[in-house]
Formats: sequence, structure tokens, C-alpha cells
Amino acid sequence: MPERLAGLLLPAFTPRREGDLGIGDTRAMRHWIDICAKSGIGFLQLLPLNETGGDDSPYNAISSVALEPLYLSFEPKDIPGLEAEDLEVARVELGDALTASRVNYAAVRKVKRSLLEKAWLRFQAGKGDIAFYRFRREESAWLGNYCIYRWLMDQSGGSEAWDWWPEDRKTVAGALAYLAGERSKNPAAVDDRLEFYAWVQWLCFRQWRAVRQHADNKGVKLMGDIPIGVSRYSADVFFQREDFDLEWCGGAPPELIFKHDLFIQKWGQNWGIPLYRWERMQAAGFPWWRQRIAKLTDIFHIFRIDHVLGFYRIYSFPWQPQRNAEFLPLSEKEAAKLTGGLLPEWAPRPDDTPENKAANRADGDIRLRMAIEAAGSSAVVGEDLGSVPDYVRPHLASLDVAGFRIPHWDSDEKGHVIPPEALPECSFATYSTHDHDSIPALWASFHQLIADPDADPDEQERAEEYLRLMAEFADVKESAPYGPALKESLLSALLSSRSRYAAFMITDLCDLTDRLNSPGTVGPHNWSFRLPIELEAKAVLELGKLRPILEKSGRLLAP
Repeated sequence: MPERLAGLLLPAFTPRREGDLGIGDTRAMRHWIDICAKSGIGFLQLLPLNETGGDDSPYNAISSVALEPLYLSFEPKDIPGLEAEDLEVARVELGDALTASRVNYAAVRKVKRSLLEKAWLRFQAGKGDIAFYRFRREESAWLGNYCIYRWLMDQSGGSEAWDWWPEDRKTVAGALAYLAGERSKNPAAVDDRLEFYAWVQWLCFRQWRAVRQHADNKGVKLMGDIPIGVSRYSADVFFQREDFDLEWCGGAPPELIFKHDLFIQKWGQNWGIPLYRWERMQAAGFPWWRQRIAKLTDIFHIFRIDHVLGFYRIYSFPWQPQRNAEFLPLSEKEAAKLTGGLLPEWAPRPDDTPENKAANRADGDIRLRMAIEAAGSSAVVGEDLGSVPDYVRPHLASLDVAGFRIPHWDSDEKGHVIPPEALPECSFATYSTHDHDSIPALWASFHQLIADPDADPDEQERAEEYLRLMAEFADVKESAPYGPALKESLLSALLSSRSRYAAFMITDLCDLTDRLNSPGTVGPHNWSFRLPIELEAKAVLELGKLRPILEKSGRLLAP
């Protein structure tokens, strides 16, 4: 049987350490691996680590392989060519961003980029490192195009939105011709920039592979995340447009639960990710997907496929998200006039007939088997939340892919919660993901909604149902105030469940109500939460309290 593991969700941007530069880094992650090992926690769950675009979302990366340089540790021993004096200047430049409660991405990015440029100049002036040149050769399948894309972004003021670049650079042929032209004028300058971006990626992979080795030494597994889509504005899509359908954008169907977002209620979630040309990818043996997964497993022992439902079918929009506001007030008939008769729909087909369900399941089977094969010894988890067809969970289980189980969303035919001991072994149990409230925030919000005389009756009814199921799952009273005893009961029920994986967030552990992300919103409140440094001791103490529960439930990491 697979191991029973307990996990802690801690995004890479969240942890602090003395000497960091305003964002979590690889040294902070190594420290938290040590904490997990000492506390008996079996895996540390991160969000995607790929290099992000202008919105700083880890789910909207500019490459399916390249890693985010912001997570680099900038201790001199970690960056060849960096000197201690450089860090002193950087800390002064960062000022309040060093200790801010949220990541100041603009400030951190500017300072870390400046440090990399200084180190690069010294690295070039020195004797170099054969490991860098080996990295360039071994990673050439993706690295070359990525570096060109980053250079093209530089030429366009840092924007990754290639369809807004100057006309002569919007196509691959045009962009390469432009590159050749600029290189003919000043080859040293162009080649310097291309080599710089390759060098930065070498640093990223070198540090994160060292994190993986450290985790291996401590017996702690690292869990990563692979989004179902890839950003339209990525090196992948720019150079391999034949594999993507740019006329449609993937997303999710309308959901009335999003009371703050009228567009989602009416039309759904438009993520802006291009659809895959699955037939073409399959005919070639899925080389892009295999490369994407192989690079992920360089670092992670386990990875979650975000919105695994998209392997079967995906809700699609015939317009990009930038036009959402234009379509919000329109009727379906009015919207169709603007799109040539097209409206949001399921691609490649809805689950409206037994034949279509069978076809979608068959498609998902081919794609998931490919992903499992590409993963090798790494374990695959499927995030199967949302509009879940009835065939998905049995199919995931048949492939030994653990699907998600959120207790207050799971009930039987009689309306009772699925008790901890009845959850499937092949599952991932948690009260919240990065897109949801923490446990204390959930408990408080349910009670507040129920008590609010002005609240929407539908929302109140939903809150009552969720509260009842959550309380039933943990065998506690719905009226219980949130505190140490209730927290222990909730986490004990989760960890004692039959599920293979059981995880909680760092905010759950520290009794915080901060959110990591609010779906349907964009802004500095997302993907920026930092754990106050004084709360690390509290987190360690709380993990210590869980040790007897971990041992009793068979999840305690062996020393």
C-alpha cells in the first residue's frame, strides 16, 4: 500500500528567514523541510514555481519549464559573483518591503534583478563554470526558445503580451528575423542577454535541485502543482502555436456561489488559457507534455494536476478575458452577434449524452495515462473540484490518481457527511485549497452568514449546510466557538481519515484568516501572503501538538 502522509501547504513566497529579500526563497524552503522532518510531516506542498508574468500569478507563467528567479536565495555562496556588499545595498533599497506583510513584487523584482546583473558581470569576467555550459546543452530543447522570448520581452518594455508587440515581431518568423537583424548590428550585446537568461535558469534549477536533495536526505516529500493550462503569453505558445487553439480560452462554467463576481455568475470563469490541439499532441506522442512533467519531477516527488477535469473536457470562451466586461451586460443573442454566432461551451463536447460521456472519459484516459507514464516514480494527484462528471472520480481511482475530498462538500444520498473512515484510500483530504478560506475563516464566515439578518437566504442555507457537514465530520457541535479544542478536533478528523494524503495550510496551523488567493480577482492581495516571522515558533509548537495524532493515524514520518 502507498504511504499515508500528512502535508503542509506552504507557498514558496510565504516563509520568512533572517536575510531574505522580501519574499520566500530556497533557503527558507530548506528550513521548512527541516521543520517538517522534526515534526513528522511527510510532505511539503507548494504552488507552481514557474516564472510568472505581469500579474505575479503562479498559475499564469511565461514558461511551462522555466523557474521563477524571485525564489532564488541571494546569499553570496548561492549566487556566483555576488558579494556581501551587494546585499547590504539591496536591503537598503528594499526598505519597508523587507518586512511588509505582503510581497511587494515590483520592489523585490527590481532589486533581485539588479543583483543578478551585478553577479553576471563578475561571473563572465571570471573563469566560468562548466556546470553552466553543461546545463545549456542538456536543457537546449526548451531553454533556447525561452531565452529568445525573454529577450523579445526586453525589447517590448518587459511585456509578455506578444500579440501587442510591434507587428514585425508577432510571428515566430518575424521575431527570429528581428533577432538576426539585431545580432548583426551588435552580436555581443544580444548574445550577452541570451546567455544571461540561460544563466539565471541554471541558478534556479541548481538551487531547487539542491532543495530536492535536502528533502530526500530528510525523508520529506515535495509536492508541486501543474496547471491544466499554460498562459497565452508564454514562450511555449509563442513558439509552438500549432499545438494550441488561440481562438478559444479555457475556464469553468457559471457558478452562483461567486456572489462578488457577476460575470462568473452569468458566464463563468474565463482563465484566458488557450485550448490544446489534443489530436496533434497525441499523434506526436505528447512531447510537450512529457517535457513539462519531466522537468517538474526534477524537483517534486508528488504533483497535483490543477483542474484535472480539463483532461476530459473544458468549458471554453470564444473571447479573451480582456473583453469580459464587454460581454457582461449582453444576452446570449447579443453576445453571439459579436462572436460570429459562438457562445461559451464545453470542448470538445458536453457530458449531455452517454456517448459523449464515454468519449470524454476515453480522452481523459489517454491523457492521464501519458501523464502517469511521464511522471515515472513521482505520484500524481488530481484536483477534481468544480462541475465533476460522474465518471471522473471512478476513473481517477482506477488509475490510482488521488482526487480531492473536502469534507463539507461531500455528503451521501441521505445528506450526511462522508465520515473520515469512509473516505476513499486513493484520495487527498483537506478542508481548503489555496483558493479558499482557512479553517478558522471558514468556521467564522459560516456563523456570520447564518446570524446576518440581511444575508442572502441562499447563501445562508449553504452556510448552514457546510457548517453542519463540517461539524459532523469532526464530531463537534455546530455552535462550538473556534479555539484550540475545536481546531484539534477538526485536524484530528482530517488526519485520521482513510485518505492517502491529508493536508492543511500554514494559515490553518497558525489560526490566521489571511487568504492566499481570491478567485475571480486580480491585485496585490493575491499570491503575496507572508508568514509573520514571530509566528514561526507558534507553527512549530502547533505541529508538535499534532504529533500524537500523526502517530495514532499512521501518518507520522519515520525518523
